[in-house]
Formats: sequence, C-alpha cells, structure tokens
Amino acid sequence: MYEGQTIGVVVPAYDEEGFVGDVIESVPTSVDRVYAVDDHSTDGTFREMREAAATWNEREDGPTVDTIRHERNRGVGGAIKTGYLRARQDRTDVTVVMAGDGQMEVEIFDRLLDPIVSGDAAYVKANRFASDDDIRRMPRLRRFGNRVLEFLTRIASGYWSTGDPQSGYTAISLEALDTVDIDNLYEYYGYCNELLVRLNAREFRVVDVPRPVTYGEEQSGISLGSYVPRVSAMLLRSFIWRLKVRYLDRRVRDVPGLYVLGCCGIVLAALARGLGRSERTGRLARNSMMALVLAMLLDRARNGHLDDINSEPSKKDSE
Repeated sequence: MYEGQTIGVVVPAYDEEGFVGDVIESVPTSVDRVYAVDDHSTDGTFREMREAAATWNEREDGPTVDTIRHERNRGVGGAIKTGYLRARQDRTDVTVVMAGDGQMEVEIFDRLLDPIVSGDAAYVKANRFASDDDIRRMPRLRRFGNRVLEFLTRIASGYWSTGDPQSGYTAISLEALDTVDIDNLYEYYGYCNELLVRLNAREFRVVDVPRPVTYGEEQSGISLGSYVPRVSAMLLRSFIWRLKVRYLDRRVRDVPGLYVLGCCGIVLAALARGLGRSERTGRLARNSMMALVLAMLLDRARNGHLDDINSEPSKKDSE
C-alpha cells in the first residue's frame, strides 16, 4: 500500500523477452498487485513473466503477480485494458502502467501516485517533453511524430496544458476506471489519446509529472506512416463525441458552433479557389481561421482547471 491506498501495476508486453522480467522485478514493494499481460508474444515473453512472478510470489513482502496471456494479439491498448479491468475488479485504488520494454524509470513511480492519493488528480502522466534537454535526446522522427499527435490530442481532448500524450507511464484512479467506459477503450497505440478524451468528457483532472527520456536496446513497433493517420482519424471521431458530451448535451453551443463555422468556411474557400473564384477566398479563409482559433481559446479557457504540470518532489523524496 501507499499512503493507505492499494496500488496495482499493469505491465503490457509483446515480444519483450529480455526486458519484461526486469520490469516486473523492479516494481516497488509498496505495490499490492501486478497484472503482467502478454499480448500473444511470439518469443519467450510469457515464460519470462511467469519466472519473475514466481520470484515475487515466493516472497512475503511486495506484490502478488498475476500473469495473463491473450489468445490473440490485440495491441498495447488491449493489453492495458485487460490489466485495467482486472484492477477494477479487484477494486485497486490506483493503477499504474509500466511498459514491458524497460523504458520507464522506477525512480519517479511515487510521483505518479502522489497527485491521485492526495485527491488532486484522477489521472497522472509522465511527460518526456517537460524539459528541452530531454526533448533533444529523442530521435528526430519520433519527436516530430509525438509533437504532431500532441497538438492533435490537445484539440481533441481539451487538455491544453499537458503534453506527451503518447507516454505510456501513467497512473489512474479507481473512480476514473469506474466512469470512463474502459471496456470499450481503443485497443491500438492510440488508446492513451482516446482515454484523455474520455477523461475530459467526464471532467476528471489530469496532471503531468516530468520524466527523463530513456532509450535502450528495445525497438519501437510503431510505423509513423500508418500510426499517425490511423490515430488522427480516431481523434477526430473522439473530438466530435467530446464536443457533444461536454457542450451540446448541456446546450452550450458556442465552442462547437465556432468549430463548425471555421471548418465549413475553410472547405468553402478551398472549393471556391478550385473553381477559379478566388476574389473572396482570402477573406473567407482568414475569417474561418479566426473562428477556429477562437473556438480553441474558448475551449482552453473552459478546461484550464482540469490539467496541470506537477514539478514537486514526491512525498517520500521530501521527507
């Protein structure tokens, strides 16, 4: 337990032999239960999970480790969903996600927990973009892809101050797990982006904590050529859904109206230019962009109280 609350850790893994065992063994003794989920790996990942689980389960201190193997590959979001559902079933107060590739620093584990156990947040993300030095350490192509998804996720989710939405090192409260329809969570790599949209729709507070960038021998399985378009399409659907839940269902129409006005104006300007009627397209395009910017500013103002960046040390660090 940590500060009187039960702690769970989900360890999703696909073909992470040589890494996942060390991740499970590195879990702090304050953790009550580990949900190690093998997403139908083709190597010795599950065997390594079970060996690490046996080591923990023979000890009197530390967590109980449950190992779970998918019958088919469902994607990282599917593996995390499986862990979340088990943690929700066990009524675990706070659930942390630590990827099975060994990139997530156990040194900042408590910093993910503190905003939730203190009641300041329902969801906490480790943010690799909080420091300019750490940003420069990220491979250029990966940095560009993350920046694009960060901007699109801010628009879609309404969390305008938090960054690095692709960071999988997170913690979530039991209340949030009970509320945001985890059962139907997107199962591809964009699960973390969609989860933010769902959290905002229910007005849960999200806090970022800085983390360093760590790259080792592991290889990313993400292809930006398919990943960015696929996740962008999901974000568009989620964005429209959020506008409905947060605004239209409450008969608040200014933000959705400005977004619609701006998008329609840009489409009309593009059509007019294509038809050779460009005399007024410049003004229409400018006014449409102003409508979109105003929609974003209003949306940001309405959601400013729901996100923050926490650079304070953990409770244990300050003792």
